[in-house]
Formats: sequence, C-alpha cells, structure tokens
Amino acid sequence: QVQLVESGGGLVQAGDSLRLSCAASGPGRDFTKYFMGWFRQAPGKEREFVAANSGDGRITYYSDSAKGRFTVSRDDAKDTVLLQMNSLESEDTAIYYCAADILGQNLKGGIPLYWGRGTQVTVSS
Repeated sequence: QVQLVESGGGLVQAGDSLRLSCAASGPGRDFTKYFMGWFRQAPGKEREFVAANSGDGRITYYSDSAKGRFTVSRDDAKDTVLLQMNSLESEDTAIYYCAADILGQNLKGGIPLYWGRGTQVTVSS
C-alpha cells in the first residue's frame, strides 16, 4: 500500500514563504513513475487542485492561483514532492493534501488514487 505523509505546514504572515514536503512510501513502488502533487481545501470550500509534476519533472501542472507564486518539485532520491509557496495570502489558508497517481490527468481531474492526510497552512493578514 502507498503512504503519503505531509509536513511543513504552519502559521505564517501574509507575504511570507513556506515549503511543504510529502514523503511517499510503499513496498516495491517506483515513485519516479508516479505523478505527485498537491491539493488544498479551505474552510467551507471544496478541495481544489494546486500543482503536480511527473516523476522526471518534465511535465508540470499548476492551478491559476498557484502560477507565479508556487513551485512544485521532486526529490526522487527521497521519493518526495515539495511545494514551495511564496508571497502567501490569507486566501491560501487551507489544509494541503499530497496526492499521487500513475496518470497525471487523474491528479488534474481531482481523482488521484492515493492521498495523504493533509497539513494545515494558516496565513494571517
């Protein structure tokens, strides 16, 4: 079974930066073959896609709200996906979930096979 464990959330001020990390594990899995990425869910709102990339980093997807401020990257040696978030705004306050799937379109479509439990990011204005 695949496990995804997020870390790096916290309370920051508007304009600050934060880096989230998600470590993947699973017997016999080659995570370089998986798309991995991030979703978020703000209070009272539906979960939304944020960013994802392929195992080799050649294919990257971003939501409109993430473009220009967030960067998704991989550390394949550690089976980890990172989300660097800059110029944070109060609207970025949400629980951020890591996700993984063999197919990139499943992440973009909001139906990845594997989910983490989430990490809270709170941005105070």
